[in-house]
Amino acid sequence: MPELPEVEVTRRQLAPMLVGRKVARVFTTRPSYFFLTPPATLRRRLTGRVVERLERLGKYLLADLDSGERLLLHLGMTGEIVREGAVDHDRHVHLRLEFDDGRPGVVFRDERKFGKVQLLAAGEDSKRVLRLGPDALSADAEHLHAATRGRRIPIKTLLLDQAVLAGVGNIYADEALFLARVRPTRRAAGLTRAETPAIAAAVRQVLRRAIEAGGSSISDFVQPEGGEGGYQHERHVYAREGEPCGRCGTAIRRTVLGQRSSHYCPSCQR
Repeated sequence: MPELPEVEVTRRQLAPMLVGRKVARVFTTRPSYFFLTPPATLRRRLTGRVVERLERLGKYLLADLDSGERLLLHLGMTGEIVREGAVDHDRHVHLRLEFDDGRPGVVFRDERKFGKVQLLAAGEDSKRVLRLGPDALSADAEHLHAATRGRRIPIKTLLLDQAVLAGVGNIYADEALFLARVRPTRRAAGLTRAETPAIAAAVRQVLRRAIEAGGSSISDFVQPEGGEGGYQHERHVYAREGEPCGRCGTAIRRTVLGQRSSHYCPSCQR
């Protein structure tokens, strides 16, 4: 599933493809759970609109339109928002925008349709966005420490809670906890005043490095220009069960927390 780095890479590459351009035509597939706003409404309301700004919060993209409306986009598990022509036009392309300048348009392709598209009226807030905590790129030690108090859940599970930090997913939670030398199974309330700042710093470090590397293309992620990310080649623990730890040589272990695979070094992480 695309996490914060993949969505931020998407935002940076997608912004020049959207901002300042007027939508000339909108093509959609039929109504489905992919569309939080009915396709017919999208086709009517987006046509003729100019995209003024593209922002990100956590794993969500928000495009500001000249009408005051906002287009919310979420990649879900397998979504790709790419330049027209960067991927095959098949039955999995559910939204396509063409512009009046004749340059290539933008398509939203999603094989499993867990992605989401919603058009928000001027001044309307998305309930999904309102539930989010602070963006994980600005993970704050005090905020994280306060969130751990009284929580008996594993720290890995807490990091995946989007109401605590918006944007962290399975890959980068494992990687951050490795850098912080904390096991994913540790009870959140048991973390010390020294450990939570280390985790917050590691979250920021991992996310920034993953953005620099273009994200992780482990399964489905494709950049808007059609390229792949490179962070998958730098992973310390994620999906490396049985392989030697780069620090100490101990075999990486895998466990399951909340139906999600978690990977860690039994020697380096305590």
